[in-house]
Amino acid sequence: MIAPGATIGIIGGGQLGRMLALAAAPLGFKVHVFDPHASPCAADVAASFTRAAFDDVVALERFASACDVVTYEFENLPVGPLANIADKLRPGTASLAIAQDRCAEKSFVEEAGGRPASWRKVDGPADIAAAVEALGLPLVLKTRRDGYDGKGQAWLRSADDVERVWQELGGRPLVAEKAIDFEAEFSVVLARGEDGALAFFESTRNIHEDGILRRSELPAGALIEAQVAEARRQAGAIAERLCHIGVLTVEFFACADGPLVNEIAPRVHNSGHWTIEGAATSQFAQHIRAITGLPLGSTALRATRVTMDNLIGDEIDRWPELAADLDAALHLYGKGAARPGRKMGHVTRLG
Repeated sequence: MIAPGATIGIIGGGQLGRMLALAAAPLGFKVHVFDPHASPCAADVAASFTRAAFDDVVALERFASACDVVTYEFENLPVGPLANIADKLRPGTASLAIAQDRCAEKSFVEEAGGRPASWRKVDGPADIAAAVEALGLPLVLKTRRDGYDGKGQAWLRSADDVERVWQELGGRPLVAEKAIDFEAEFSVVLARGEDGALAFFESTRNIHEDGILRRSELPAGALIEAQVAEARRQAGAIAERLCHIGVLTVEFFACADGPLVNEIAPRVHNSGHWTIEGAATSQFAQHIRAITGLPLGSTALRATRVTMDNLIGDEIDRWPELAADLDAALHLYGKGAARPGRKMGHVTRLG
């Protein structure tokens, strides 16, 4: 167990790192942020900040030597340079490596007893044509790496468009997924401690627009609620097989014949932001507890109804109105210029 007063290193300086730092402070921990940008928003609330490239091995080792434990706030990190600080890294690099490659991720999910949509590996246009023959149309094609918030994805609705879609996605390795008929999207946000203990948060219905999470809401609805137990079984098996320590999120599609895994995020997640006000222990405090060896906290709800809405792009300009709303818990991330599709903050309402 790491005692209060210790320093937690966070690789990545975005809003997730910021909220992790804010959750660490009440537990008595200091935070040291590592990020290549000049003024990441997490550094605003951290005790220390190192600016260096994510693949700078020397800087990473120096950073880790100043920390008692190290974690990360997003998964698109080069795994190789982290090997030298593996003894302090929670979660480990196995969770990163699996989540970074959609082919590896889907194979791993199946091996762990999870159920993704039918899929095929794609290395070139001929593989897309083979996927069309095996899975039918339409197909969704996704880049194997670096995709998030709907980026790196394209629909294939005609066999005549194979070459066009291949070029549109950069002519790089892909996965092809069979189109599925789903009723809703939801996620299982869980934490796993060093002792193997699991704690699950309530599952929200997640509403997306243009591939970006717009809203998470509870209650999630009868269909999702009926599938949560099976989804938790799959998510828990994934966490166990990874020997994951910390928060892990598994996104699901709610289908007529049960839940299908969409993707894994080995970290705190946008669909868990509601827990700051809506649960006895937030996902961020839970992650801090898990990586420092503290007992996991209660995930009990603080209200029977909860909504979390992202503030995207220039929606941040609504902050005076939202700050005046006594029913709204406003979180502003302290980022720079608002751009289309950029998450600038969120607002949560209970009841």
